Amino acid sequence: MVTKTNVRIEAMLPEYSGRVLEMAEALGLPQGVEAEFALQLGEGGLQLQALGPDACGPVRVDFLEGAVAHRRLHGGGSGQMIAKAVGIQSGVRPVVLDATAGLGRDAFLLAQLGCHVTLIERHPLIGALLADGMGRARLDEEVGPIVQRMDLRLGNAIEIIREWSGEPPQVIYLDPMFPHRDKRALVKKEMRVFRPLVGDDDDAALLLAAALALATHRVVVKRPRKAPNVDGGLPGYALEGKSCRYDVYPKKALKPRP
Repeated sequence: MVTKTNVRIEAMLPEYSGRVLEMAEALGLPQGVEAEFALQLGEGGLQLQALGPDACGPVRVDFLEGAVAHRRLHGGGSGQMIAKAVGIQSGVRPVVLDATAGLGRDAFLLAQLGCHVTLIERHPLIGALLADGMGRARLDEEVGPIVQRMDLRLGNAIEIIREWSGEPPQVIYLDPMFPHRDKRALVKKEMRVFRPLVGDDDDAALLLAAALALATHRVVVKRPRKAPNVDGGLPGYALEGKSCRYDVYPKKALKPRP
């Protein structure tokens, strides 16, 4: 259940009123009240819109168009830094658990490259956006097979990892919300919308410890390039780009399947 009282849910067209009523009950969101944010359902799917005179545009999960589609078509394939960080190489497509799924962009990239990815998202509103985007993408002839390699779980990642049953993932990928102190760093629209709702991931160290206990081969933590390491031990090595880096905590070498 969503406990935030500054979010309302609304249908953008009358024909979506019934579904919105069901979602309002499931998410614990009111309708028709003053709010800072609106979860809106319309022809284009589900979106989160900040309200007010200085609000930016809506945030939604779209694997078919926009930045995700451009990255899919022109992103550089297995040569991308995230692919190297999780251990993708010739004959190796590790099973990945993305424990901080967010809008699912990194998970989608890894699935596109052939990995099976389990996504965990703990915030109900972001989880709803992600589930909606994945549902729409499954209907697409080209993108659908990629999303079929993605499984979404909603809940607290630390608890899910600690209670994991079945085959453990080879790689666990973490991208915890970094506690920015400089508001100028919040340049992305998604961050300006999400941060007032989600806040910082103050339990990143606990999440890293849980991930290290479960992953069979490595844990990868995405960080801003100049950010400190997550508490809990130094990574084995890091891959650094212009704006971010990937801290890699290796446990065992990934090898091609026979």
